[in-house]
Formats: sequence, structure tokens, C-alpha cells
Amino acid sequence: MDQMASPIEQMRANVGKLLRGIDRYNPENLATLERYVEMQARENTYDLEANLAVLKLYQFNPAYFQTPVTSQVLLKALTNLPHTDFTLCKCMIDQTHERPIRQILYLGNLLETCHFQSFWTSLEENRELIDGITGFEDSVRKFICHVVGITYQTIEHRLLAEMLGDPLDTQVKVWMNKYGWTENEEGQIFIFNQEESVKPKNIVEKIDFESVSSIMATSQ
Repeated sequence: MDQMASPIEQMRANVGKLLRGIDRYNPENLATLERYVEMQARENTYDLEANLAVLKLYQFNPAYFQTPVTSQVLLKALTNLPHTDFTLCKCMIDQTHERPIRQILYLGNLLETCHFQSFWTSLEENRELIDGITGFEDSVRKFICHVVGITYQTIEHRLLAEMLGDPLDTQVKVWMNKYGWTENEEGQIFIFNQEESVKPKNIVEKIDFESVSSIMATSQ
């Protein structure tokens, strides 16, 4: 079965074994873990536990710190928004003065505070940051659509396009179709009705007779 596994799957399995033992704190394993980070970026996969292990080893061994690898870890964490991975990662980084890291932290702040148009403008000025990060922009657009879906009932086509980085109309339509959003002739996009997705939950509390009788006795 291992012979049929892809290189990234084999690496995931090997790293998983490494992280289960005392070797997770051995700096000699950094080269393997760093190579795994690069594979995640290239293959558009993600392993938070392994990436946190890299940052922890950098904390313990500052001399081994690698800015490019740390940048990749942060960018991969951004692709998993709205989960809190990015916050977990940035709390483990001491060298935030490094320019690429500083820029990524700024981009992350723009996303977390929903300043999407500013995010795309800043990203356009720093496109070298995401070189080698396969699927980064679409992962961000998925997060933006998540925010739109829980925030808006209707949104103008123009505004949605700007929030998604002003892609071609065909790209906007792809994301609309993915989430089942529809558009009228005036350019208003109707977001999937949130109320329709809310499932009522019946809460049944069971109280035995002894409990009721004791309550009645104390109230007299």
C-alpha cells in the first residue's frame, strides 16, 4: 500500500511518526520538516501539527531559523481561515521584524479584519510573497465567500468582485455557482438564505417526580 502512496502522502506518514516521539524536538529533523512545508506549499496540502513543530523548533533553536520556511507556514495558515491557525502560528514567531514576515502578518490582519479590497491591493504589491504557494488566492476567496455568506443577504455584483480581488466576471460566476448564489438583472446577488439553513433544535428536559415534589415542598 505504501508503494501506491504519493510522495506527499509518504512524507505525511513519515512526519507523523516523527512527531509522535521525542524526535519532534530534535533540531536534526528540521531539514525533513522544512522540506515537508515546501511540499505542502507546492502540492496544495496542509498539515498544521507539522508546521507548528517547525516553529517550535525555531523557538528552541533560533540559530536554525529560516525566514522563507516561516513565511510559507504563515501563508499556509492563512489558507485555512476562518480557523485560528494563523493566530497560533504568529504567536510562536519571535523574528517578526523580518520584512517578508512583517508583510504577511499585515496581510493576515487585513483578512482577519475583513479589509478585503486593501488585502488584494497589498498582495498585488507583494506578489513575490506567494510564489510557490499553490492555490493561495482561491483559498482566500473561499474564506471571503464564507464571510459574505454569513454577513450578507444581498450584495452588489461590483462589490463582490472587488472583495474577491476584482477577478474576471467568469470567476465571480464560478464562486456564485459554487455557493448557489443568484443574480438579478440589476446586478444584485442574492446570498443563500441563512434562515433556511438554520435547523430548529428541540430541547427536552426530563425532571423526575422526586425532584418536582422536593421543589414544591420548599416553595410552600
